[in-house]
Amino acid sequence: MALIVQKFGGTSVGSIDRIRNVAKRCIATQKAGNDVVVIVSAMSGETNRLLALAHEVTKVPEAREMDAIAATGEQVSAALTAMAIQNEGGRARSLLGHQVKILTDDAFTKARIKAIDGSKIFSTVQNGEIAVVAGFQGVDENGDITTLGRGGSDTSAVAVAAAIGADACEIFTDVDGVYTTDPNICPTARKIPKISYEEMLELASLGAKVLQIRSVEIAMKYGVPVHVRSSFSDAEGTWVKAEDKTLEDVVVAGVAYDKSEARVHLVGVADKPGVVAEIFSAIAEKNISVDMIIQNVSSSATGQADVTFTVAKTDLARGKPFIEETAKQVGASAVRYDEDIVKVSIVGLGMRSHAGVAAKMFRILAKENINIQAISTSEIKVSCLVAAKYTELAVRALHDGFGLDVPPKEG
Repeated sequence: MALIVQKFGGTSVGSIDRIRNVAKRCIATQKAGNDVVVIVSAMSGETNRLLALAHEVTKVPEAREMDAIAATGEQVSAALTAMAIQNEGGRARSLLGHQVKILTDDAFTKARIKAIDGSKIFSTVQNGEIAVVAGFQGVDENGDITTLGRGGSDTSAVAVAAAIGADACEIFTDVDGVYTTDPNICPTARKIPKISYEEMLELASLGAKVLQIRSVEIAMKYGVPVHVRSSFSDAEGTWVKAEDKTLEDVVVAGVAYDKSEARVHLVGVADKPGVVAEIFSAIAEKNISVDMIIQNVSSSATGQADVTFTVAKTDLARGKPFIEETAKQVGASAVRYDEDIVKVSIVGLGMRSHAGVAAKMFRILAKENINIQAISTSEIKVSCLVAAKYTELAVRALHDGFGLDVPPKEG
């Protein structure tokens, strides 16, 4: 007998018919001899509807009350799912975040889980019932309802699986697994049978939206096997697990792209020690994260350099005033911005032991006449900043150029 956590997202519980389908799946898993814990999101579109109501009442709703409202979406889904299981002849009990209890900090709308008490879940499944837990939510030390941020039900599911020692965490969604790249822009994209935690973490951080980043972090930390699969078929999906030799043999596992960043270019900065530290210390004080950074010495005679970096587009509007103030303080002659960019990346464990991967990436882009504006690397990733108009061309060229359109050989 295995202990299985199954998570169903908003599209999976988007209607009563779909909730009935979820109920049948849960019962089938239990009848196969497993103990079952189900995590559910709010019905598709429900969280947005609830937050819109709050903004109708006031332009700037208090974060604590926003969480109290938003959490009701999952409460409805949990109760309806439990009812549907009961109606199909199964036994189920719905549990909210404070009943489990999922203890979080008090950072309303983006709380982080501190601890989970699994005793209520254990007693429910030991009683022969399916435990249906409301995702996305928890409770802080003061008893206030908190939510975990967008995609928080993924985090709830993996954290619960870790806390109760589940044998697997199945993430049911509207796609049938993790793909080598976005199939919407690359018709040769393939479903990946299994991928390492490290690769999935990089892909999630670089724009792949199948799994929420924090859920992958938790899975990796506690060794929870995660199975990403479709709610609408019984086909095997993608297993996210610890790396092994077969995963290491794959040089590049996937291509990701991210259009959410903007480029900032400081022209004519003094080329001397401490200036770059001053620039990025000022930005960090405003809680703005910087991604790619490039410094070019423009002229040794003038002692000046250009500094280029990227920030999230959502941070750029509020960041411009103090970026320009900081630029003045370090003597920059101009500040330029470019939001019409995209970051394209290749990810793969095999890059650790294969030389020339970055060079091959640059050659592929050059062959398509795509100019690279910035580069960043890690042990298993290379990212390039290019003009946004080349997004589809760059992704397709890199995907097929690294042979991701061809299935790996068996055995």
